[in-house]
Amino acid sequence: MQAVDDEVLNQVCRWLDAGESCWLATVLETWGSSPRPVGSLFACNGEGRIVGSLSGGCVEDDLLEKLTAGELARERAQYFQYGITAEETEKFGLPCGGSLHIVIEPLQPDDDTRDHFHVLRDRLAARRCTERRLDLAGGSRTLSETGAFAPLVWDAAAQTLRHTFGPRHQLFIIGAGMVSKYLADLALKLDFEVTVCDPREHLLADFGLDGVTLVNDMPDDAVRRLADDPSSAIVALTHDPRIDDMGLMEALYTDAFYVGAMGSTRTSANRRARLRDLDVDDVALARLHAPIGLPIGSKTPPEIAIAIMAEIIAVRAGAASAARQPLAAAQAG
Repeated sequence: MQAVDDEVLNQVCRWLDAGESCWLATVLETWGSSPRPVGSLFACNGEGRIVGSLSGGCVEDDLLEKLTAGELARERAQYFQYGITAEETEKFGLPCGGSLHIVIEPLQPDDDTRDHFHVLRDRLAARRCTERRLDLAGGSRTLSETGAFAPLVWDAAAQTLRHTFGPRHQLFIIGAGMVSKYLADLALKLDFEVTVCDPREHLLADFGLDGVTLVNDMPDDAVRRLADDPSSAIVALTHDPRIDDMGLMEALYTDAFYVGAMGSTRTSANRRARLRDLDVDDVALARLHAPIGLPIGSKTPPEIAIAIMAEIIAVRAGAASAARQPLAAAQAG
C-alpha cells in the first residue's frame, strides 16, 4: 500500500466512528497514462471532505458532485467508468485515450461496517496481508488473511472484486547514527515506513526526524517483532558488531526482501566470519548485502544513503543484478 491509501482507510474508520456515512472508491482498471495505479483508494463524506485520489485530480470533483447528489451508489456498491467517450476524456483532462474504471461503495456507520474496516486497519498495522472481497450483486463484503500479496482481480461478469491489502514497504534501520538519519529521511520521501532501532537511548533521543518510529530495544527482539515480513528491508548501520551482528543473526532468517550491513569489503568479510562462528549458515549469509549499497563511489553520509536506497529499490524491483553490471563495468574502466 501507499501512504495515501493507508490514510484513506484510517479516515474511513474515523468517519464511521463519528457516526458519519461516507463513500469508498477503488480503481479497478485504467487505460492510457494514469497517475494512480490499480487498487488506489479515494473516500469522501457528505460534507464534501475528500481523502486519497483516483486520477490525480481529473475526476474527483465530478465524482463527489455525483455522489452527494445521489446519482451514484445511493444504497449499494456500484461500478462506474470515466472516459467512455472522447468528449468525456477531454472534459475531465484524462490522458489521450485514457479511461478509468472504479467501484464505489456507500458506507453506513453500522456495527458491521465499522468492524469490517477496523479489522482491515488493524491487520495492516500488524503488517499482515488481507484479501477483501466485495460482491456487488449480493451486497456482501468479507475479509480473509492471506500469506502473500496478490494483484487486484475484478470479475465484471460476476460483479465481484478481490483486493489484497498488503502493508506498506518498511525500512528497518539498526542504529541511530548520521547515515541512518539521511537514509530515514530519503526513505520517508519514497513512501516507506521507517523504523529505527537502537539500544542506546541517548542516540534515539537526538534522532529528531518526524515520521520515524523509534524503538529502544535490542535489535534481534525488534527485528523478530516488527520486520519479519516480505515488505520489509533491514539494514545494520551501527559499526558496532555487538549490535549489528545481533540484529543480522535474526534478520537473515526473516522474510524481509532485503538485508544489508554497512562496512568496507574487509569489514564485511570479517562480519561474515563472525556470523559463521555464531552458526549462521551459508544460505542465510548469501542473503546479506555487504558492503551495502550500489557501487556509486559514495563517501559522505548523504551519498551512502542514496547508494543504499538505490540498491533496496533495485532489489525490490528484482533488478539488482542488472543494476550492478553496468556500474561495475564503468568503475573498472
